[in-house]
Amino acid sequence: MTRNDDPDFWARARRHLIRYGGAFAPLIIERAEGSFVYDADGRKILDFTSGQMSAILGHGHPEIAAVVADHIGRLDHLFSEMLTRPVVDLATKLARLAPGELERALLLTTGAEANEAALRMAKLATGGWEVVSFAQSWHGMTAGAASATYSAGRKGYGPAPTGSFAIPAPNAYRPAFEKDGVPDWRAELDYAFALIDRQSTGNLAAFLAEPILSSGGIIDLPPGYLAALKGKCTERGMLLILDEAQTGIGRTGLMFACERDGVVPDILTLSKTLGAGLPLAAVLTTPAIEDLCHARGFLFYTTHVSDPLPAAVGLKVLEIVTRDGLVARAEEAGARLATRLRALQQHFACIGDVRGRGLLQGVEIVADRATKAPAPELGDAITRRCLEFGLSMNIVQLPGMGGVFRIAPPLTATDVEIDLGVDILERALDSCT
Repeated sequence: MTRNDDPDFWARARRHLIRYGGAFAPLIIERAEGSFVYDADGRKILDFTSGQMSAILGHGHPEIAAVVADHIGRLDHLFSEMLTRPVVDLATKLARLAPGELERALLLTTGAEANEAALRMAKLATGGWEVVSFAQSWHGMTAGAASATYSAGRKGYGPAPTGSFAIPAPNAYRPAFEKDGVPDWRAELDYAFALIDRQSTGNLAAFLAEPILSSGGIIDLPPGYLAALKGKCTERGMLLILDEAQTGIGRTGLMFACERDGVVPDILTLSKTLGAGLPLAAVLTTPAIEDLCHARGFLFYTTHVSDPLPAAVGLKVLEIVTRDGLVARAEEAGARLATRLRALQQHFACIGDVRGRGLLQGVEIVADRATKAPAPELGDAITRRCLEFGLSMNIVQLPGMGGVFRIAPPLTATDVEIDLGVDILERALDSCT
């Protein structure tokens, strides 16, 4: 009998845990190290999602562990109006790395919290309250962030705040607008904003966007889109907020995904990857916007704002990423991963599309390539088989799309580990098709 079937453990889990999403994996995870997690039987499972898309340095990185051990006994948490060197040092480092004039930082704990603060700043700076985001977006589960989240979680919780609008994301695999057989995202964007203009009361505050919509099915905004979107925002006096929770800190082969397009947002939010799996988030903006918000009384006290321990972790994460060349490594390893995934696509008819950048890749599973019909049962079966064979995968099932595997190994993953993951995926595909 497997130790993962511990009846007492699962009875207490059912009795005492609030269920917050999908079903729990039928495993008891005892430890994690590097690119692997280990279950109650001591079985190694390759983590192809970096935990919650966050652990870009793998699990249990010794330098991160050392920072935590040092600060937990020396300088961990303080009153929010007290400052420490790690906080100011991290804000300084982020200002040096971030594009444009994104020189001022607010250090928080989660991506939802960072997006919440960014939206409050945008509303205060512009005087507006209307927020636009993509219909496939995920920005968090707190009130403001959830009102800008459309991929899931909107039903059953009452009305969203007044002025919550959505437009479609440009999906090259399933384009809503085409011209001469080619996806026409410019026409789609023009049409979408024409509808926004008709619905708006003239109080547009911000557009909140992910450069690559992850929970929306790894939808990569095409080159030129961000610049056009920024133009739409500027024309209407609204701010562009980019949520780089999953794309920031090297994941896509650039320090920030927006750098590919040469677009500097008005506000940039970071989380997940900044703490490499520990709870750390940041809001970055310009001196002009921060000065204006401060003059107008910006308020965002939270229990763990400017905490020194997570700030020290963030500093170490940035040091390791830059010192060890992990941004370039993400581009190199991502090219290897994409090449191998496209080879699988040639072999398995159920793989409709492979897309993404760097070490954030998506594989869409369909019933038929010609019709692109979704195949949710097949996608779920492949996920289960992967886990049985020793690979942790995540698939998102959205209306009108096939199930999309979100593949995001740590930036520290070796070529051997990349190949192992694809080999196991191939084995799972073989067994399910």
